[in-house]
Amino acid sequence: MRLFIVIRCAVIFVLCFAKAVAQTAPPAMASILESDIKRDVYALADDRFRGREAGTLDELKVAVWWADELRKAGLSPAGDDGTYFQYFELLRSRVSSTSTIKIGSENLVIWKDALVAFTAPAELSSSVVFAGKADNATLDGLDLKGKVVAVEVSPDSINLDVSLPERRYPSYVYRKYGANLVNRGAIGIIFIADEMAEKSWPAVLPALTRGTYNIEPARNTNLANRVPVIWVHAGTTEKLRANPAIQIRILVEKFTYPSVNVIAKVDGTDPVLKKEFLLYSGHNDHEGIRMPYGNDSIYNGADDNASVSGAMMAISRAFKKAPAKRSVLFVYHGAEERGLLGSRYFAANPTVDKSAIVAVLNGDMIGANNIDSAVLMGVQPPHLNSPDLVKMALDANREGDSFKLDTLWDKPSHIEGWYFRSDHLPHARAGFPAVFYSSMLHPIYHTPMDEAKTLNYKKIKKMADWMYRTGWKVANAPKRPAVLRDFKLER
Repeated sequence: MRLFIVIRCAVIFVLCFAKAVAQTAPPAMASILESDIKRDVYALADDRFRGREAGTLDELKVAVWWADELRKAGLSPAGDDGTYFQYFELLRSRVSSTSTIKIGSENLVIWKDALVAFTAPAELSSSVVFAGKADNATLDGLDLKGKVVAVEVSPDSINLDVSLPERRYPSYVYRKYGANLVNRGAIGIIFIADEMAEKSWPAVLPALTRGTYNIEPARNTNLANRVPVIWVHAGTTEKLRANPAIQIRILVEKFTYPSVNVIAKVDGTDPVLKKEFLLYSGHNDHEGIRMPYGNDSIYNGADDNASVSGAMMAISRAFKKAPAKRSVLFVYHGAEERGLLGSRYFAANPTVDKSAIVAVLNGDMIGANNIDSAVLMGVQPPHLNSPDLVKMALDANREGDSFKLDTLWDKPSHIEGWYFRSDHLPHARAGFPAVFYSSMLHPIYHTPMDEAKTLNYKKIKKMADWMYRTGWKVANAPKRPAVLRDFKLER
């Protein structure tokens, strides 16, 4: 009899718990299917889209196809002029192949013999001062004013325990030496490649030859105050020791390309609240075709960021099946990999009334690493801009198949600076409550190996559920999440 009572009580407890969980779950949770997400991710990350590079026909082809998928799902267009599209111009600058560098009597072949670090015009004729390792004791004994200084670089004091260290090494070297040399009067810098820089050469070459991208002409002028910085191979060392004459003529070409945000919506049901919008944010572009790894040079970007696009599509179908009180925007940004350009453009030029956007839920890379771990960013100061929104997201995590949340990545001291590397950032700067969902970095990040077959679709589905639970709370809350008045990022 006692055993029967215990079992009966246990059954009642389980049923009550299940009922409580069911009451907290959004009504269309069951419509978010792993199979749908997997199908969409495989399609988006397919080789036929050639890596979806911003400012190319491949990005535009993806945009047209994705908009048609949103139309099939029943979502309404929310871009410009009654379309699913918000076009914007990418301003591209690149070093011209007609640029010249001459050391002594030798003309260097740009990109083969020398790398040009900054896409900024320059013309100078001077002599080289060889500074060796460029320690302060050596520099104190040299007159660098009006000279081009040559430095044998070293990784000493540079932390390379980061993602993509080969691609980031040249910029770290400049941070180590650049300001000191310029402050001492140098009008140009030659970095002589060490072993690490030689490894970096093929890794950084595609980005340097492509040049820089922006959406605002004025922002491109911040390079004008930088002196020209040239990388050469170690074989040039002896020539530079002789302090030869040098002539540098860097010419910059400028182009304009179209990029696009794809935007759709589900209208809300409340006569008043439907005028407000919850915004789901992700990006559809990736790195295109670049340095090959083995026989593959297509950077498919399955985790980065087809995983989120697939999750957002599933979430949009759920909201279409059971709309919330507020309306919901789904913004698939373009040109994220070129510097968050699509989100910067939308944040400055929203296709709905800016004051009507109540919160932004951004996702980037949600399909890798342990299925039970994830990161929510925008939780810790100074990245926290809305405690109300964070509470909703944390409550949504607890109410579902919860993740153990890593809190280290959101710290301002984290070496990766991940908070500043995804599309929530322009929205947070624009004053929208914003959080960022991710499963973080992994060894195949930004390589051709980031393919659809490598992802954990159960995890993507679990992340989509969490983002949907959060969004359902926001879209039905009596009050919109408040923004901290004193929100100020560390940079």
